Amino acid sequence: MPFDAQVVSEIYREHGPALRRYVMRVSNDRDTAEDILQETVLKVWQAAPRITGSLRSYLFATARNVLIDRNRRAAVRISTTSLTDATPLPPSGSGRIDDLLDRVLMEEALLHLSDEHRQVVLQLHYAGSTVTQAAAHLGIPEGTVKSRAYYAVRALRSILEEMGVER
Repeated sequence: MPFDAQVVSEIYREHGPALRRYVMRVSNDRDTAEDILQETVLKVWQAAPRITGSLRSYLFATARNVLIDRNRRAAVRISTTSLTDATPLPPSGSGRIDDLLDRVLMEEALLHLSDEHRQVVLQLHYAGSTVTQAAAHLGIPEGTVKSRAYYAVRALRSILEEMGVER
């Protein structure tokens, strides 16, 4: 497939800021984040004729896979250079990176909710408040808490689906 700079520029313009935020929250290094972002866009551009569904979803899924692959390669490099053959290998840390990536994806999705919906989700699901406690803390009726929670969860499902998260 011939390189189309306009298509790549369009992908960066439309989806770059959200992908950059997502990758930066995991890598904490601007240069590494830019490398991962470039690798992600390149992979997506190369797969463009085969992409079905949302481009944004595919971009986030690809970025997640690039992050996991880099983490695994780094773990293998560390284990092969610092351990002798007689030393047993420690269990894989890929579960930790998966948990971190899931948390970052959820935080990114929460940013797309309205402030009112985000506050209710944070109170109910992160602070562990009951509906009554959340209503008192937020200064709104219990029925409003229930309604906002319902619509917030629906919105989060759509946002996460758009980001490539499957059930």
